[in-house]
Amino acid sequence: MSNGDLFYVCGIALAISAVVLSFVGLRSEKFPGRAFPLVILWFAILVGSATTFAVLHAQDEEEAKAAEHAAANREIAQEESDAEAEAPSGGETAEQPAVEGPGGELQLAASPTQIAFDTRKLTSEPGKVTIDFDNPATIEHDVAIEKDGAEIAASPLIANSKTTVSADLAPGTYTFLCTVPGHAEAGMQGTLVVFGEAYASPLRAVR
Repeated sequence: MSNGDLFYVCGIALAISAVVLSFVGLRSEKFPGRAFPLVILWFAILVGSATTFAVLHAQDEEEAKAAEHAAANREIAQEESDAEAEAPSGGETAEQPAVEGPGGELQLAASPTQIAFDTRKLTSEPGKVTIDFDNPATIEHDVAIEKDGAEIAASPLIANSKTTVSADLAPGTYTFLCTVPGHAEAGMQGTLVVFGEAYASPLRAVR
């Protein structure tokens, strides 16, 4: 029998004993007489047993709840692990065709006091496009190049430092942005336009 069952048995026995004692006491004026010590001992045993099994039953319930929580946490951890294993590594990356052209070297800086770039538009000729990125702020930023939501290239996260990011870009419209969560949504992004052969003259960033 479990501790819970024993607790209920002791409780029922205690209740029945109390009813019987009351009934016998009403029928006999001399009760309990010499049996008084035995009556006290009997009730003491029942009360002590009921209390002990009540405590043990409560401990059993706590252990059962803890085991359920542990099992649930293991199941959640397993589901997260399976999801990570199924996810493609490195995120979605746009495939770029081979590009011929002079490319360009562009300048971009982060604001030292705000979550913002110093420009929202960059332009270049096709080919190898390099963005020289300066972050004078103590907050970490980076700069990534995306096409239709797929990342093509990204620089390291930096603070109070400079870095570069390069990619071979065909003519088209791209997005440059900071990938730190919330920064692009706050406005730290812009448009990178790569012109075609019709624009043969060197192009600079438009600010």
